[in-house]
Amino acid sequence: MSRRCELTGKGPMTGNNVSHAKNRTRRRFLPNLNDVTLISETLGRSFKLRISAAALRSVDHRGGLDAFLAKAKDAELSDNALKIKKDIAKAQAAA
Repeated sequence: MSRRCELTGKGPMTGNNVSHAKNRTRRRFLPNLNDVTLISETLGRSFKLRISAAALRSVDHRGGLDAFLAKAKDAELSDNALKIKKDIAKAQAAA
């Protein structure tokens, strides 16, 4: 399972551990990923996603999964999230 947020594309970054003596060793900064279940109001069902804590706050701020995916760039979304976005757009066009 990759360490990448399904909604924002946030992934691991690299950097240095720096000691008091300024010795540098390489390290990885991992995103704070959580398994969450988000509900789509348009489709009326829930989806399990692995997203970062920052993405979860953004979803709440924008007013839910549907509003977040409407503004999200397709390049940042995972294949699963992209499919959900297309299903929501299709359901909204039909309604």
